[in-house]
Amino acid sequence: MGLFTRKTEEAPCTVEVSHRFESLHAHVRFNNGAVVHPGDEVLVHGAPVLAAYGEVISEDRVATITRASALERAWTRLTGDLEFMELCEFSFSEEVLS
Repeated sequence: MGLFTRKTEEAPCTVEVSHRFESLHAHVRFNNGAVVHPGDEVLVHGAPVLAAYGEVISEDRVATITRASALERAWTRLTGDLEFMELCEFSFSEEVLS
């Protein structure tokens, strides 16, 4: 893969959407074994999958995976930890907020 080159590939996938009390999630599994790496983008084709409360819906779809260039992948790895740490910024204090 080139330093600045991006590639795209099509992959069959299964989309599962759960809207239950025990589990609220949406997952995509690539049926051909494709793996998504840091910096890659995934676009699942088709209408949105909408599950009513209590339902779990599973549909077969096709996804387009846009592979990150070598430079984008390196940048994502370098900055990803910093962005994660922003999410973890918290503090504990005995003060009561008013």
